[in-house]
Amino acid sequence: MNEIEVKILSIDKAAILARLASLAWPRVKNEHQVNTIYDFPDLRLLAKKGYARIREVVDRDSGEAKTFMTVKTMISQEKYKIMEENETRIEDAKAGHGLFVSLGLKVRKTLIKDRISYRFEDALIEIDDVAQKEYPFPLLEIETTNPQTLHRILEFLDFQEEDTTSLTMTEILARHSQEVARHDRL
Repeated sequence: MNEIEVKILSIDKAAILARLASLAWPRVKNEHQVNTIYDFPDLRLLAKKGYARIREVVDRDSGEAKTFMTVKTMISQEKYKIMEENETRIEDAKAGHGLFVSLGLKVRKTLIKDRISYRFEDALIEIDDVAQKEYPFPLLEIETTNPQTLHRILEFLDFQEEDTTSLTMTEILARHSQEVARHDRL
């Protein structure tokens, strides 16, 4: 399935949560995630802004654990990030990791985050708190298959298209790391 995805960086999390509550959009996830990103030794997936991932999730309300195996490939990053996503739930995280390794992939990064997700029509509106040492600001991610839905969500949340980025999380983390290093040199 192809999805349109944008992010809004460094949000006011409390204000967004209050706005979502006032809109009465249903909360569909409240989870802790461990995302292990894989690629081949020659980095051919990341070079094309794609990746393979094992996502281990624990629902923070019920305690239920789930694991997903995913491969994403970039289709476009012009106005929006458009990704082809192939994902399946798997029963055994260790086996999923083993499958990627047996195919010759290597772990490139592990990203830990807490995510709260809301639904509007076909879209997910997700607030991420990434591990503090990686990216210390909450961010908003909107995923949909419909550009009109994206524009409506931005309007409902009082954002403009100019507030969004189509950068991948890898690009956001790299940019943040460069900014921290530049600040540390001053």
